[in-house]
Amino acid sequence: MTPKSKPVFRRPEFGARIISVGTAVPPKKYTQNEVLDLYHEQDRRIRKIFLGGNIETRHLYLPEPSNGQMPVESNQELIDKHLNGVLELGPKAITECLSPLGLAPYDVDFFCCISSTGFLCPGISAHLVNKMRFRENVQRSDILGMGCNAGLNGLQAVSAFTRSNPGKKALLLCTEICSAAYVYNKSVNVAVVNSLFGDGVAAVLVCQDNENFLDGPIIFDFESHIIVEAIGAMKFELDGTKLSFYLDRDIPYVIGANVEKPLGRLLGRHGLKRRDIAHWVIHSGGKKVIDAIEYNIGLTDYDVRHTLNILRNYGNLSSAAFLFSYKELMREDIVKKGDVGVAITMGPGTTIETALLIW
Repeated sequence: MTPKSKPVFRRPEFGARIISVGTAVPPKKYTQNEVLDLYHEQDRRIRKIFLGGNIETRHLYLPEPSNGQMPVESNQELIDKHLNGVLELGPKAITECLSPLGLAPYDVDFFCCISSTGFLCPGISAHLVNKMRFRENVQRSDILGMGCNAGLNGLQAVSAFTRSNPGKKALLLCTEICSAAYVYNKSVNVAVVNSLFGDGVAAVLVCQDNENFLDGPIIFDFESHIIVEAIGAMKFELDGTKLSFYLDRDIPYVIGANVEKPLGRLLGRHGLKRRDIAHWVIHSGGKKVIDAIEYNIGLTDYDVRHTLNILRNYGNLSSAAFLFSYKELMREDIVKKGDVGVAITMGPGTTIETALLIW
């Protein structure tokens, strides 16, 4: 019997490419100490959580204090905050993404919006089509509730569209107004959530055009992995009348123990080794999660420097976070033609998503 030959990596010439990325955050930035002081938080356990997570600042939509106290936001106020944040930050991120290319929303053929921090009907895409003068026949999709991993799920959708429609332009928008999903009480789990997440929006333009836009990476392949036995490790649950996000303390260990599985499948079928990967674009899920990924796949702090910078300066931006990290990588201007990169996101399910990027 002839041994099965191992796959040999062949760099693609054409494919769906990331063309441009734009980001936006709320105008107000808070240190962790400032948030604790606003809420007059003296509990040592909660202060330790806020100050021990390698996060220095976050951009947030927080209510103004009244008589020295932070008001309790109603469900309607949280819904309004989400919509207002979308309408303020969405256009900024989209404009930053499209304008350098001489493009406008009218040029977009497929518009995909993602969020896990608020529910709107009509959805985010409809509100922004109305605000920004997209074409009335633009194809749309709204992906809700998938969590922090959802940016790569959305990237699958827009890259599939552009592969099927060469020359057409697909725009992905990750809109995470995480402060619209905050609940304030004295529990440690709620404190973990409130200490971790920040508000931010990221837009990415994808196109398969064999003559133009050749600088961005080809989105070559995806690999998913869902850990169904940990389906309850990250979830929304009711806290009184409000939805409160729950994070299990063992999430870093679950992610770390499983991250090799999709990564191994992704690289293995293309004949690649980890030493072939020049760039790592990883979701800023939290310091313990990042540490677990580093340990289990043999990365250094330098390999994930963009992720650590985003965590330090913005916190966990949910589905938008990996695009903030990608933007940091592009800003360094060190990527060369032929480089191979891997993107990794993780979130509820418990889910790990990976993507292979080829420059």
